[in-house]
Amino acid sequence: MSDAGLNGKRLGWVGAGRMGSSLAARLLESGCDVAVYNRTRSKAEPLAELGATLVDAPSELADRDIVFTMVAGPADFKEVVCGDAGLLSGDGGGPAIVVDGTTVSPEVSAEVREEAQRGGTQLLAAPVSGNPKVVDAGRLTIVVSGPEEAFADARPYLELLAAGVTYVGEGERARLVKICHNIMLGVVAQSLAEITVLAEKGGISRADFLAFLNDSVMGSMFTRYKTPALVNLDFTPTFTPKLLLKDFDLGFEAARGLGVPMPVAASAAEVVRAMEGAGYDDVDFAALLEIEARGSGLDLQPENVEVSDGLQPPADSERAGVSARA
Repeated sequence: MSDAGLNGKRLGWVGAGRMGSSLAARLLESGCDVAVYNRTRSKAEPLAELGATLVDAPSELADRDIVFTMVAGPADFKEVVCGDAGLLSGDGGGPAIVVDGTTVSPEVSAEVREEAQRGGTQLLAAPVSGNPKVVDAGRLTIVVSGPEEAFADARPYLELLAAGVTYVGEGERARLVKICHNIMLGVVAQSLAEITVLAEKGGISRADFLAFLNDSVMGSMFTRYKTPALVNLDFTPTFTPKLLLKDFDLGFEAARGLGVPMPVAASAAEVVRAMEGAGYDDVDFAALLEIEARGSGLDLQPENVEVSDGLQPPADSERAGVSARA
């Protein structure tokens, strides 16, 4: 995108965790003027090497045109925007636009939006689908809601961050979309665990079954992305059962309010709840495979097969789901 398309706005970024750092780096590598705040300053220092200006409090970003926030949760989101040293704390008001990618409830988002509006700041809810590896592959997607004119101003920068940017209207609609997305994530993960264990108990290797699935109409970016974890039992966390369960609960709260029955999601959530109760803490939710295997009397072993995660185009010698094996 040209510099003219970016309109030369001065940007701020709050939150330099793994995800925030990956996204802020994309803006810096595109030549954007970005100032960064992170509670632990040392975590933001690699961004300074890419040209970021580091600041010591969110309030120092109040004069920026657009500030992106991506922090740990609702309490941190409220603090960096509305707290004593937050974006809105200065006498001169806050930035023109705050774009928030934190996963929070619609109620928390509405509370912050109301306070921001009183100070003349427009809030865009902009939760994402992906993780740092997905960001690096250029496959991130973002859903956005809030004032349409603010979205038009922020859109060029959002499109630097993501392969897909979807505007869904005013208010907190994007928050509900993200909650629905994560419920779908849990339901599909549990279904994938069940059918993979069924295939393996019938004598089919996980690698072979998932290769077929990934090449079929039922395959998806998600099934391909999780294939290495399921085949080789690498449950290094990208999204933990605790976080998934939190989103299930937010979804059920919304469903009760809107009068929507969710029997399939409820069943999947109970498996995740049992998983958390069994001590599955610092693991990826793909470990649902292990829970299903134990319930089926199946002794899982890593298959030690090189498989694609689907984020990069496969080599000519590879199938869509699994690399050629000797």
